Amino acid sequence: MFERSKRGERALLVQPRQFGVDTEDALAEFRELARSAGAEVVAEAYARVDRPHPAYYIGSGKLEELIGLAQAHEADLILINQALSPVQERNLEKALQRRVVDRTGLILDIFAQRARSHEGKLQVELAQLQHMATRLVRGWTHLERQRGGSIGLRGPGETQLETDRRLLADRVKVLRERLAVAVRQREQGRKARERSALPAVALVGYTNAGKSTLFNALSGAEVYAADQLFATLDPTVRRVEDFSFGALTLADTVGFVRDLPHELVAAFKSTLTEAREADLLLHVIDASDPMMAERIAQVEAVLTDIGAGDIPQIQVMNKIDRTGAKPALERMDGRIRARVFLSARDGLGLDLLRASLEEQFGGVRVRRPLKLRYADAGLRARLIAMGVVKRERERVGEGWTLSVEMPERLAEQLAALPGHQGELIRTQLLATPRRKD
Repeated sequence: MFERSKRGERALLVQPRQFGVDTEDALAEFRELARSAGAEVVAEAYARVDRPHPAYYIGSGKLEELIGLAQAHEADLILINQALSPVQERNLEKALQRRVVDRTGLILDIFAQRARSHEGKLQVELAQLQHMATRLVRGWTHLERQRGGSIGLRGPGETQLETDRRLLADRVKVLRERLAVAVRQREQGRKARERSALPAVALVGYTNAGKSTLFNALSGAEVYAADQLFATLDPTVRRVEDFSFGALTLADTVGFVRDLPHELVAAFKSTLTEAREADLLLHVIDASDPMMAERIAQVEAVLTDIGAGDIPQIQVMNKIDRTGAKPALERMDGRIRARVFLSARDGLGLDLLRASLEEQFGGVRVRRPLKLRYADAGLRARLIAMGVVKRERERVGEGWTLSVEMPERLAEQLAALPGHQGELIRTQLLATPRRKD
C-alpha cells in the first residue's frame, strides 16, 4: 500500500467529458472548489467517459496517462469532478498510489473548514460520517483482521472493520441527537421572530454570487465575505430598520451549487428553513457570469426541492461593476416581483433595492388609535419594539391609547396572534376604514 501524504495540497484535477455538460464551465467551477479547499492545482486533465468503468470510472488508457501526469507534476492528491463509488475510489488510489478525492469528498472538506456555528459543525460532521460509512474499507487491509486468536481469546471475534462501523454508527446517533437539540433551539428563535410579525426576507443564490456582501450592505453586519465558493455556510439573521413600514428580518443562507452532494442537501435542509418560511426571497445573481441562465435554473431547482419554489422573489442582478451596466429597477408581474441591477460591493443601486422592498411591504397602511388596558402591556411593548407606535397617551387608571401606523399586511399578521391580542387588532384596526398612500 502507498504512504498517504499529510499535505494533500498539490492537486491534479480530472474533469470527465460527458454528454450535456459544459466541460469548460464545470472544470472552472471545480478549479475554484479546489482552490477554496486550499489545494494548489498543478495539472488538469480531461477524461472522456461514455460508459463509466465499474472498477476505475475512467478507462485503463486514461488511468495510465494520469499515473504519468501525477508523477511528472509531483501531485500528491487526485481530485475527480464526479461522485465515485467506494470501489472506484479504492481502486484508483491503489493504481495511482496517491490519495483520491471525488467531488462529494471535496465539497464536504470545504464545508468542514467553513462551518462556524455549533449546528453547522454538527451538520457537516454528520454528512462526513454518512459519506465515510461506505468507504471504511478504502485502502486499509488491516481492517479485515479479526480480534482474538490468542490463547484464551480464540473465537469468532469481531473484525476491526465491524468495530469501526459500530463506533461510527454510535457517533452518528449522538450527532443526530445533538443536532435535533440545536435545530429546536434555532426554531424557537425563528418562531420568536414570527411572533414579532416583521416581514421575513431571505437571500438565496448560487455560491459566490455576492449574497454575504449584499447582506452586509443592507444590514450593516460584518458577515465574512470573500471571492470564493462557500465563503459562508451558517445562516445569519439580522433586523433591518428605517423602512416606512417599520423593519424586516433579513437572513443570509448557504449558497447553492450544481450537483450538491445528497448528504449535504439532507444535512443543511434545516438551515434552509429561513428561505422556506420567508415572505420574500432576494435571489442574488452574478450578472457578470456567462453561465447566468444555468445558475438561475439550478437555484430554482433547489428552491423547488426545499418547498420554496412558490415564494415571491426579487431578482438581484449583482456585480454590475463588472459589466458596465447602470443601476436600474425593473418592475415585473407574477412570482418574480422585480429585477434590480446593482453592485453590493460598491453600494450602487442599493437605494433601488430598498425602494423595491418598500413597494413589496408597503402599500395600504393602517393609521388608527388603539386602546389598550394595563393588562395588555405585552402587546404594547411588542408594538413599540416594532416601531409602529407614533404617539402614546396614558388613560390614568385604565391603560393607554396608542396612535398606530403600519402596513395592512402587518396588521393582518398581528390579527392572527392567539387570544385577546389578536382580537384587539382585528376589532380596532382591521374592522375600520383604512387610508391608502
